[in-house]
Amino acid sequence: MSIDTVSVKENILKYGKNNKDSGKTEVQIALLTHQINHLQLHFSQHKKDHSSRRGLLNMVSKRRKLLNYLKKKNMSNYSVLIENLNLRR
Repeated sequence: MSIDTVSVKENILKYGKNNKDSGKTEVQIALLTHQINHLQLHFSQHKKDHSSRRGLLNMVSKRRKLLNYLKKKNMSNYSVLIENLNLRR
């Protein structure tokens, strides 16, 4: 499942410094969150797609590691990002 380039560029511009700053931790977390949300919609229709579910679990664990890194390095950016992406309810 791929996501469209328009939404990728919007996330990069929103969380990065410029349109080519895709390596920033906040940008990576935002892109993973967008892709995870997209896959959750996919699984509501395709319940037996286990190979994609494994990929989803890998994405969730990668996002968790990036969030832990951001929390350790910059707590203020972490709390703003959590608020913007609605990760903690």
